Amino acid sequence: MINKEKIEQAVQLLLEGMGEDATRSGLIETPERVARMYEEILSGYGDCAERHLSKTFPVTESGMILEKDIQFYSLCEHHLLPFFGKVHIAYVPVDEVVGISKLARTVEVFARRLQIQEQMTGQIADAIAKNLKTKGVMVLVEAEHMCVSMRGIKKSGSKTVTIASRGCFENDQNLRETFFKLIS
Repeated sequence: MINKEKIEQAVQLLLEGMGEDATRSGLIETPERVARMYEEILSGYGDCAERHLSKTFPVTESGMILEKDIQFYSLCEHHLLPFFGKVHIAYVPVDEVVGISKLARTVEVFARRLQIQEQMTGQIADAIAKNLKTKGVMVLVEAEHMCVSMRGIKKSGSKTVTIASRGCFENDQNLRETFFKLIS
């Protein structure tokens, strides 16, 4: 999906647009390096959550399962600047669970795309709700956005928090409170 040649051409033009000499020694390989970087950090386009969430294990009884502090890095689709932080995922399974690492892999599928945090939060929740047998899912994402920290308003350290809840997490206040207590 990533066209490295086009990215290299675009970076060449960007450098020239900045008034740089794209042929100087420090920049000569920059277009190729940037193309490889984008291929890596946007690898989510070539992946799908279903693949990671398809390997499940039977359980006879289970309450809420929480995987917290899953670190992620993504690129804001508005400024092409990074945003990064942590994702907390809880779900209440029905008859089966998924390997814990698969929740982190699901985060990576959506984080490694041009993205906005609000959309990514919902995509993670929807993928889990769709691909696992659950009574409900809750996802909370907290992130710092470089488009807020290093440009514009320049407020470093500020965090944006987004929440998506599905199923039993939408209406069960006790379950929601337990989730919030466990992630704090």
